[in-house]
Amino acid sequence: MNSAFESTHGSVIPTPVDEKRSTEVPGILREPSLQARKMNTDIPKLLPHERVFPIQIGQELFRLSGASISSDAPSYFSQYFLCQIHQAEDKGDTSNTVRTLYIDRDPVTFRDISLHLQGYHVMPRDGSHFVKLFADAQFYSLPRLMSQLYEETIFISIGGVDFQIPREIFSDPGNSPNYFSLGFAVFLSTPTDLLPGLEREGLLRPPSIMPPAVPNRSAETFSELLHLLRGYPLHIRNEEHRAELLRDCRYFHLKGLEQRVIKHEISFNLSRLRSEITLRLEDVRQSGITIAMTPGDTPDLVSMPFLSYVLYARPFADTKPHDLILEIGDECTVLHFSKNNSAKLNDSGGREIRAEFFNEGKKRVSRLFEVIATKLNLPTMQPLGLLMRNGGARSAPASPRNSGVSDHLVKCIFDGDAYVNLDGKKWHDQVTDESDGDRSEDGQNGRKRRRGESGDESWVVRTGQWRLRVRNERSGRGFECSLVAVKLDAISGEGGRNARRMFLT
Repeated sequence: MNSAFESTHGSVIPTPVDEKRSTEVPGILREPSLQARKMNTDIPKLLPHERVFPIQIGQELFRLSGASISSDAPSYFSQYFLCQIHQAEDKGDTSNTVRTLYIDRDPVTFRDISLHLQGYHVMPRDGSHFVKLFADAQFYSLPRLMSQLYEETIFISIGGVDFQIPREIFSDPGNSPNYFSLGFAVFLSTPTDLLPGLEREGLLRPPSIMPPAVPNRSAETFSELLHLLRGYPLHIRNEEHRAELLRDCRYFHLKGLEQRVIKHEISFNLSRLRSEITLRLEDVRQSGITIAMTPGDTPDLVSMPFLSYVLYARPFADTKPHDLILEIGDECTVLHFSKNNSAKLNDSGGREIRAEFFNEGKKRVSRLFEVIATKLNLPTMQPLGLLMRNGGARSAPASPRNSGVSDHLVKCIFDGDAYVNLDGKKWHDQVTDESDGDRSEDGQNGRKRRRGESGDESWVVRTGQWRLRVRNERSGRGFECSLVAVKLDAISGEGGRNARRMFLT
């Protein structure tokens, strides 16, 4: 037999050469691989390969060779015909006749199954086709087809739109396990588990299975998430758009993608020669927090002084940590200035400033400080976490003091680099001598005074950005985490708040 292949027009395609050479010459047909040759020769001989066996599915009759049936066995078909052959041998029947196997199922679906048995790769077309193949593959006990479907593309309808999702798109550890892998793991069980929850013996037909669907989510938003998962950039139009993406990231349990979508800014500070990340308080995750230590420093009560800053790396997104600039908004912060005649707001001899947090902000700051204490190997200050009717950790109110690295009111530090916008104007903490003709920042004459002389002062911080500094307390009691002001937008009282109000009409 000539080894060359002839086309329908009589032209001759060159005879295939060795695999190494064929990869170098475009257009040359490769020799079948060892694996392909092995698949063709390793079909078990459960049934005589050359014999034809009749199977009627619904109103359509199929005739399959013993080789085709044995290629995915043991199965319902192989067991049925083997039983007939053995019965005929026991009776001494040499007619080689077998009865037609009749199954009341969909012949259209079985056409694809017969193609699979004949050695073709069958790809589900949509979700409905997938569940039909899946149900019949389990009903007929076809192990190879079940294994193939177990690894197949995910077909699912979201918001009324059909999606075909390659499983490898979730290979990133940050995005797996997720809604789809967990849901389909239950849906498909395992490749060897036949109709989970049902007994195969005596089962007349498999149960009806609906195609997977998530009708209560947006198809457009999910399409954008897939775009991001494939590695393409996505323009986030506004904060409402970002909130929609984050909401569905959390719904589908795509943690790695969520970290890419959250609002953040990474920059390199040339003044400090440090990389910085600005992040909202509600977006901080425990696994991303680290404590920066200078060489030779150890976080214990003996190393005086120990001074460090909190670093952060977004889980599954950042390869190295950055100095954390923590943004706290929602008007949940009140700054209390102690009574003192000193005007400078710094960490050495200046007025003491403490931050008090309220509502959800207080819970988040308390949890953040507990994480920092854990990173420093400090014992928790919470009461015993026993599940008691009264008392215990769950009944204790949220407070930064429970962390062991702060008091109830968190220490704040204003240095010369902090930028403060107070009541809509840039604020400087300085002495003004208005009685001698000097003018204050608002241009009005007055008497000479210092801020803080009239008593304690409080500000409401609408939005603040802070560095988190950790150091030994000078008293040697332990560690203290302080907030170092970076940029603040604050109001000094009810008047400042009322000035920011907007009319409804």
